[in-house]
Amino acid sequence: MMASSSNSIRNSNEIMNMGFSERALSAAGAAFLSAIIVNPLDVAKTRLQAQAAGVPYQNLSHTRCSFETNTMLPDIRCYPSCYNHRSPLGEPSCAPQPSQYKGTLDVFYKVVRQEGFRKLWRGTSASLALSVPTVGIYLPCYDIFCNLMEEYSSQNAPSMTPYVPLVAGSVARSLACISCYPVELARTRMQAFKDTHSGKRPPGVWKTLVEVITTNRSTNNLQSSLHSFRFLWTGLGAQLARDVPFSAICWTTLEPVRRQLLVMSGDRTSPVAVLGANFSAGFVAGSLAAAFTCPLDVAKTRRQIEKDQVRALKMTTRQTLVEIWRDGGMKGLFMGVGPRVARAGPSVGIVVSFYEVVKYVLHNRKHHHVVAETQQ
Repeated sequence: MMASSSNSIRNSNEIMNMGFSERALSAAGAAFLSAIIVNPLDVAKTRLQAQAAGVPYQNLSHTRCSFETNTMLPDIRCYPSCYNHRSPLGEPSCAPQPSQYKGTLDVFYKVVRQEGFRKLWRGTSASLALSVPTVGIYLPCYDIFCNLMEEYSSQNAPSMTPYVPLVAGSVARSLACISCYPVELARTRMQAFKDTHSGKRPPGVWKTLVEVITTNRSTNNLQSSLHSFRFLWTGLGAQLARDVPFSAICWTTLEPVRRQLLVMSGDRTSPVAVLGANFSAGFVAGSLAAAFTCPLDVAKTRRQIEKDQVRALKMTTRQTLVEIWRDGGMKGLFMGVGPRVARAGPSVGIVVSFYEVVKYVLHNRKHHHVVAETQQ
């Protein structure tokens, strides 16, 4: 009974002859709104994770290890971690000093004081360039896959119906990640590395990607060029290892919560009911998924900010997680979990609710137009 009621709610609110272009338009608007609102939290999360990986942000935050020519021993001012820790810049670095970022609010304060208020939205152009096509692919594909799988499972394998959101979300997210990954790489680098060129406009998405391609290119032959372009997808495995479980957890949680909230509202198909149920379900699902997948997010960030191409191409997600555990333990694996959860909950809530409301409005307008034509 509950399954049939849930399916009827989904059918009445979502399917209704919605085309891919209408779904993509709804998703793009949701992604645009979400990217602007939550970008400061994304900056804070990336800075905290990059700092743990060894990126220096202040003059006193990292003291480079100096070696004597004869003895090859580090200067006594360096901490023991100099011996075995390498920063993403490819150099040994000392243990963090007390002037580093201490948390999310400290990141906000220091970024505003040292770089300016606008730098909290550093990487917004990349976020928009990433979010609009990614969500424009992700949510419509999820809808289509979910509808097809639900129809198939209801007729041939009813016991598989509860797993439809998990499979549909995972496949749709994989397609979106692979298609738009280079822009994700640019966004992480734009947010992680502090702009040192005062008075000059910081590099945008295109310039950041060009810098990635040209880094460490020794020759201009075809093999070197292909190797450099391959680097644009370095860390894709870590991205998929984070986003596929995130999507699976998110949709597996979101669908039953959303359906239950719509049932509690009396199955009213009003914009307010659709908005409230989807935002609440998205907030809960996004927060849980973000917390569970935080270690994979830390691994993704560390791989994307690695500037040593040889090391970056050889590292795997498993090796990166082991390295993070060795350097920081459990705290290292969950570095930035606060801003990540604070970002993901509202972000998923905004995206899903805006997407569903716009779909609802477009469908009603189309429905009223068809009814008016039939009455004439």
